[in-house]
Amino acid sequence: MPETTYFPRYLILGGAMISGVLLALAVHMLGARYGLDLGGLWRSDTHEFMPAGAAIAWWLIASVGFSGGYFTANLMHSAVAGQIPQRMRQFLIVVGVLMLAGAGQAAAAPSTVSTISAVLAGLAALCLGAVMAFCGAYFALRKS
Repeated sequence: MPETTYFPRYLILGGAMISGVLLALAVHMLGARYGLDLGGLWRSDTHEFMPAGAAIAWWLIASVGFSGGYFTANLMHSAVAGQIPQRMRQFLIVVGVLMLAGAGQAAAAPSTVSTISAVLAGLAALCLGAVMAFCGAYFALRKS
């Protein structure tokens, strides 16, 4: 029986982080389209402590970044051994393409938020997605 080979750990970690960040940014763009915007944290016209939409967006971006990094690292770790069926690969590719296409369409729409608030929200989503994708990928690689 031949020995199973795996991707190097740094390659898996890097690929999982990129995937998790892209998914987190896609969710940020789609959420901003439907009113779940991190930019609500910097608005001064609301008298609430923190708008509920901003809190939901924060947790949604964090959970998608973490789970995207975790599942991508698990999939990349088992992909070399041929443990992923062909239909599952095709399904994952279709879901990823549709999610990124929807995010691109949402990003192309006119924004109701000020430019500086949108830039700060995008940077916050990028940083949050990167940290959570790294944590998810790290825990997946540590488990295996």
